[in-house]
Amino acid sequence: MTVSEDFTGLTGRFRGELLAHCYRMLGSADEAEDLVQETYLRAWRSYQGFEGRSSIRTWLYRIATNVCLTAIERRGRRPLPSGLGGPAEDPDAPQVAGLDVPWLQPFPDALLAGDQDPAAVTVSRASVRLAFVAALQYLSARQRALLILRDVLEWPASQVADLLGTTTTAVNSGLRRARAQLAEALPAEDDLVEPAEPGRRALLDRFAAAVENADVSALAELLREDAVLEMPPLLSWYSGRAAVVRCAELYLLIEPGRLRLVPVMTNGQAAFAAYEREPGAAYHAHAVLVPTLTTTGIVRIVSFIDGDLFGSFGLPQAYDATEAPPATDGAAGPWPR
Repeated sequence: MTVSEDFTGLTGRFRGELLAHCYRMLGSADEAEDLVQETYLRAWRSYQGFEGRSSIRTWLYRIATNVCLTAIERRGRRPLPSGLGGPAEDPDAPQVAGLDVPWLQPFPDALLAGDQDPAAVTVSRASVRLAFVAALQYLSARQRALLILRDVLEWPASQVADLLGTTTTAVNSGLRRARAQLAEALPAEDDLVEPAEPGRRALLDRFAAAVENADVSALAELLREDAVLEMPPLLSWYSGRAAVVRCAELYLLIEPGRLRLVPVMTNGQAAFAAYEREPGAAYHAHAVLVPTLTTTGIVRIVSFIDGDLFGSFGLPQAYDATEAPPATDGAAGPWPR
C-alpha cells in the first residue's frame, strides 16, 4: 500500500463530519468545502510526521479548527437578517438587498454522506440545525471553537485547552460565557418541539400546497402568531403572523403555479427547493425554503433567495414546465409528495 492509499483510507471517512464542523464554525457550505480541502492538504503534507499521539480523527479536527479560526479572522461572521437588527415594521415598504453581507447559508444533508460512523452522522445533523448555527454566529471565533469542541464533539477541557493554547481553567470559564451568550440567541427549546411524524408530514404537505397554489389564507392557518419570515439577501425581516402573511403575499405567493417545490433536507430539517416560473414556460432555481415546524404551527420561514444553492442539492438550475419537477439524489425529504 502506498502512502497516498494509506492516508486516503485512514482519513477519507471523516470528510462528512469535518464538513459539518467547518460549516458550524463558518456558516457557509461553500467555505466549509474549501476549508476541508485545505485541512486535507495540510494533513497530507504533515502525514509522514504524524506520530499517533492522538487518533487520526482528533488530529484532523485540530487542523480543521485552526484553519477555520484563521478564516473567521479574515472574513467575520455570517448572519441571517434577524442578526443585524430588529424586524421591519411595514411589509409594504420597498425591499433593500444586502448584497455586500456574507449571509449564512443552508447546509444540504447530502454533504454528510460517506463512510463515517452513523452515530457521527446523527450528531452532525442535530448540531447543524439552522437556529443553532445562526446563534453560533453571535460568538467570537474562539468561543465558537470552544463551545463546538466541548458541547458538540465532547472533547475533554484539557484537549481543547491544548488546541487553543490556553488553560483548562480558561476553557471552563470561557465555555460558561459562550453557553450564556448562545442561550440568549437561541429560541427556547420548549417552543421548538416538532410534531410527530404523521403531523409533520401533513404540515409540510399543507405548506407546500399553500405556496404552490399561492393560497394566502391557507398559509396563515399554518403560522403561529409569533411567526418570523427572513429572506436573505433581503435585509428586512418580519415578525408576527400578520406581517409575515402580508410579506408572503407580496413576494412569495404571487400567483398559483408560479412556484413549484422540490423536497430537500438541509440542516437536519425538512425543506424545499423552490423553482419559479418565468416567461418561456420554464422553471428556474429561485430559493431554498426552510420552515421550522412546531406542534403549534410554523414558527419561522427562512427563504434563501439564491438559485446558485441548488447545485449543492444535486438539482438543476432550470427545467421545462411541461416536465415533472426534478428529484434530488439522496437528499429528498422523507415525506410523500
